[in-house]
Amino acid sequence: MDIVVYHYSGCSTCKKARRYLEGRGLTPTLVDLKASPPSAATLAELHAASGLPVKKFFNTSGRSYRGGGWKDKLPDLTDAAAHEALAADGMLIKRPILSVRRGDAHAVTVGFKDAVWNGILDGGGQ
Repeated sequence: MDIVVYHYSGCSTCKKARRYLEGRGLTPTLVDLKASPPSAATLAELHAASGLPVKKFFNTSGRSYRGGGWKDKLPDLTDAAAHEALAADGMLIKRPILSVRRGDAHAVTVGFKDAVWNGILDGGGQ
């Protein structure tokens, strides 16, 4: 099982998610969204694997979202344009993102809910 957590080190929810994983004895690969935002292609892959609407990938409570007027822009964006916008500013991305690969299976969720993470980590999906 390959576990990647896209996070921001200053985010309390991300810290809680990392402690949760440590409590399960898991050591994920950590990707800092501010320092190294994922590419648009990676975001497209995560988005597709999640089955979630692209809006769920936006940190709607963050300064970048509010300051950039994304509330008004988002309804008219294509998924590809949304992925590009997110890749350009890691602080626009809702966090944490959990990505778990088992062979050909890929499960992704955005945000931290231990019940959802349990399902994914235990192989049951979202």
